[in-house]
Amino acid sequence: MLMCREATELMSLKQDTTLSLRDQLALRIHLSMCQACRTCARQFDLLHQASKRHPTSLLNSRQTLDD
Repeated sequence: MLMCREATELMSLKQDTTLSLRDQLALRIHLSMCQACRTCARQFDLLHQASKRHPTSLLNSRQTLDD
């Protein structure tokens, strides 16, 4: 059984990589029993989607304008 700290680490990794089948199953079981982590998972998803829409950085924008 995962502890919440381990679950949040897997949620974070899941945003950038594909979890192993074992990790996916462990996370799914944990989320089925833990309301706080389900809320956290929704927040991770929301932040990940928002970051996809946001410009990379102001520094990169300025470099493009200077070229």
